[in-house]
Amino acid sequence: MKYDIFSSKYKTVVERTGKLDVGEFELQLFDSRYMLKGETEEKKCKGWLKPSCIPITIILVLIVLVVLLPLIGQDESKSVEVITLGDYDAQFKNCSSPCSITLVESIPENLTFAEGEPSHPSVFESWSQLISLAERSIDIATFYSTLKGQDIQPDDPDPSSWQGDKIFSDLMKAGTERGIRIRIAQSEPTGAMPDFDTKELEVKGAAKVRSLDFKKMLGSGVLHTKMFLIDKKHFYVGSANMDWRSLTQVKELGVVIYNCSCLAMDVSKIFEVYWKLGVPNPYIPPEWPADLQTSINKDNPVTVVMNNTQMLAYISSSPPPLCPKGRTTDLDSILDTINRANTFVYIAVMDYFPTSLYLDKDHYWPAIDDSLRRVATIKRLQVRILASYWNHTKPTMMSFLRSLNALNSDVFDIEVKIFVVPTYTEAQAKIPFSRVNHNKYMVTDNAAYIGTSNWAEDYFINTGGVGIIIRNSVINETESDNPIRDQVEEVFKRDWASEYAHPLSQFQDIT
Repeated sequence: MKYDIFSSKYKTVVERTGKLDVGEFELQLFDSRYMLKGETEEKKCKGWLKPSCIPITIILVLIVLVVLLPLIGQDESKSVEVITLGDYDAQFKNCSSPCSITLVESIPENLTFAEGEPSHPSVFESWSQLISLAERSIDIATFYSTLKGQDIQPDDPDPSSWQGDKIFSDLMKAGTERGIRIRIAQSEPTGAMPDFDTKELEVKGAAKVRSLDFKKMLGSGVLHTKMFLIDKKHFYVGSANMDWRSLTQVKELGVVIYNCSCLAMDVSKIFEVYWKLGVPNPYIPPEWPADLQTSINKDNPVTVVMNNTQMLAYISSSPPPLCPKGRTTDLDSILDTINRANTFVYIAVMDYFPTSLYLDKDHYWPAIDDSLRRVATIKRLQVRILASYWNHTKPTMMSFLRSLNALNSDVFDIEVKIFVVPTYTEAQAKIPFSRVNHNKYMVTDNAAYIGTSNWAEDYFINTGGVGIIIRNSVINETESDNPIRDQVEEVFKRDWASEYAHPLSQFQDIT
C-alpha cells in the first residue's frame, strides 16, 4: 500500500594542516647559514653590538617579525597534531597512474525502478569498502553523525538502521583494533545535529575529532561537507550524511575514486583546512599556507585516466574564506559548468532558491538562476531541474521554480519537475527527516558535477561544502568519452521519467 503523498498523516519526511610551518623551516635554514657565516667572521664580530654587525642584527629581527607575525592570532595549543602533506610516498603524487571511479547511490527502502533502468553500487557498500581498504588513515568530513539506529529511535530502532550500525562498528574496529589513524572534522554539534557517534569513537580511542564553529568564524553556517579520504589515495564525495537514514531511507548520489592519489592529495588539502579550523579559537588567515594552495582548478583541471578513459577533473570548495589560493569555489564551479554546456543542463538538487535561507535577513541571490535563464534563452540549451519535496520544504521554493518553468515554450526549452519519495509504511512514516531525494548534482553534455550543497546562497557564502567536477577530455579537438558523465545523465533521465517525478503543476496549492 502506498500512502497519498499529500495526506496529512503520511506526508514524506526526512534532511588544519597541521603542518610544519614554512616560516619555522625557513628560520632553521637561516640559522644554519648564519652560523656558518659567523664562524668565518668571528674575528670581525665578537659581539652583537659591533657596528659591522648591526645590519645583520636588523635583518635577523626583520626576518623573525615576518615569520612570526602571521602566526599571531592562531591560538592553537602545543598539543595540536601535526600532519604534513608530504607524509606519504612520492609515488602517490603521480597523476599519470590509472584511477578507478564508481558512481554510488542510496535508494530508499521500497523505492523501485523499472527493470533495465540503471543501478549502481550503494553508498553503504562503498563506505564499507573504503574503510576495509584503509592501511594508514581515514579522514572524514561530516555535517553530523547518527550512524546507529538508537541515535534516532532509542527505544525501538528501525531494522533498516543496520547498515549505519555496521559502518560505525567498522570505524570503531579500524581505530581500536587495526591501528588506523582516524580523524573526523564535523560541524559544531547541536541538539538537532548531535555528536553521539563521534563522541563515542573519541572516548574509546578510535578517532580524533574536531568541531568547526562556523558561527564563530563567519557569523553563521555549518560544515555541510560529506567526504571520506582513505590513505590519501581513495575518497568519497557525495550527498549522503554520516547517518543511517542516508543509507536506507534517503535517496543519495555520490562518487568513489580509488587509487587516485593525485586527486586525493588535493582533497586532503581541503580536509586539512577543516582540521586547522577545528580548534577553540579558530583563525582564518588572510592567505592560507602554500602547502594548502592548489594548482588544480576550473582553469587547470588535472588530466586523469579513470576506468581506462582520459578525463579532466578538479575539486571545488566553499565558502570562499576556506578556499586557499588556486581553489575554485563551489559556486564558480557550478557557474562554469553551466556556461561550458553546449546542448543541455540537467540538475537534481533538494533545495533550489535564488535567495538566502538561513541568514537573519533573507535577500535575493540570482547567481545560478540568472545563469540558467541565460543559457536557456541565449544559447537555447535544454534545461531540466529536478527539485525535491518533503515535509520540510519551504513553500516559496515552488514560486521560484514556477518562475523558471514559465519560460518553457516552443522557443525556450526549460522544465521543472518535483521528485517525491513516497512513504509506504507506518514504520517509515515514524522515521524523522527521511524519505527525500537528497541528491545535489548536475550533468551537461560535457561534464558532471557532484556536490554536497543545496542550491541557495547560504551554502556558498558561509557553509562548508565540496564538489567534484569531471569534464570530457579533448583529444585532437574531439571530446573523448566520459563514462561517469554518461552514467550521471542516465540516472537523471531515469529519475525524470519515473513515477516519483511530478509535474510542477501538481504543486499549485503550495506557495
